Amino acid sequence: MKIKLGDTVETIDDNISGVVTKILGNTITIEDDDGFEFQFEANELMISSNEATIDNAIYNSDIEAVKKEKETKKRRTVPSVKPKERHAPKFEVDLHIHHLTESTKGMTNYDMLNLQLDTARGQLEFAIRKRIPKIVFIHGVGEGVLRQELETLFGRYNNVKFYDADYKTYGLGATEVRIFQNVEP
Repeated sequence: MKIKLGDTVETIDDNISGVVTKILGNTITIEDDDGFEFQFEANELMISSNEATIDNAIYNSDIEAVKKEKETKKRRTVPSVKPKERHAPKFEVDLHIHHLTESTKGMTNYDMLNLQLDTARGQLEFAIRKRIPKIVFIHGVGEGVLRQELETLFGRYNNVKFYDADYKTYGLGATEVRIFQNVEP
């Protein structure tokens, strides 16, 4: 809005108001209620609103237009599409002994290791038969005996490649096995 002579204005940054008495280019002179004159740049002033202009703005406006303007458009919720989990294994085998048997009472370490290896061999054979491409064997960290035995077991298969499983998901205690279907076992 352009400021004209005779307009009542207020400063933006200070509590000074008055009537415009002189305009020279971008410099505007105002006189306050006490008769003092002040000079300001045009961008430092704004036209004061009195009760009549406020009432005019309220009562002479189209209420429906204002409501429509203020109405927020609801965003359409698009279901988030998860990326394909190509690299995430579909088949996990937990070889912790407490998952394989009710009680280890009376079992030696040798018996427990054989139970774990037999379970691993059986699950690997099942995955090969059912053409499951990836399988994760969760063996835990421990002393590494089971891990070494699993690597020996996996090394006997021509169609199998094994490596450490995803560290973020499994930590150090898991081995991922990839099964290639077109290689003779």
